[in-house]
Amino acid sequence: MIRRHEQIAEELRRAIARGRYPVGTTLPSEAELADVHQVSRGTVRQAVSALQSEGLIGSRQGARRVVLSAAPSQSFAELRSFAQWARAGGHRPGGLVLESAVGSATGEEATLLQLAPGADVLRVLRVRTLDGSPVLLERTVYAGWIAPAVQALADDCVSVTEQLYADTGLVCAHGEHHIDAVAAGTVDAARLSVRRGSPLLRVRRTTTTAEGRPVESSDDRYRPGSVVFTVRNSTQVNPLARNTRS
Repeated sequence: MIRRHEQIAEELRRAIARGRYPVGTTLPSEAELADVHQVSRGTVRQAVSALQSEGLIGSRQGARRVVLSAAPSQSFAELRSFAQWARAGGHRPGGLVLESAVGSATGEEATLLQLAPGADVLRVLRVRTLDGSPVLLERTVYAGWIAPAVQALADDCVSVTEQLYADTGLVCAHGEHHIDAVAAGTVDAARLSVRRGSPLLRVRRTTTTAEGRPVESSDDRYRPGSVVFTVRNSTQVNPLARNTRS
């Protein structure tokens, strides 16, 4: 059962996405929102805290909360599948395999996946959608040991991560992400409905099991304005590092 503060958070997300509260404007006060939704201010506070954690709004002491972004946010503080993240934000995820082929691992792929040079890998090109619109193009290379299970999935499988867990018990427990920007190539432009050369947010990621066995390496390219990634750090814990381009 969805709790009341979750319902209010979802209504606010949709209002922001539809432009009712444009970026740079403020949300109504807690008292006003409590009156509109007929709930306590504590319930409203829970709802807006969820939006704040997603990077949609910000706040200063004594000031109303300001809309920072209309794009849904994903945090690197936790490892979730695209579908899990999308559903958590009230969106409808989708996906479709465009190409799938077994081949020999390149030197870089063998290193990332801890395979022998030339070992079999499965390369999959998949488009991901949010609420029916294409937002992400994934170029994923799967280690040969998990390839048969991936090949058995339906081309329109919404969540590869969840289905692999259901079918094989596989849990992707660790992830390493490298973020940069690239220009959209011909395939990117066609599949994400952008102009060739448009800037895309790229996330190169490698995921492993709890035992450290590599499962996949992927080059994920996001359509501009489709998603915001958040990194939370402090003087005690800082997961973010700056490196030169590689």
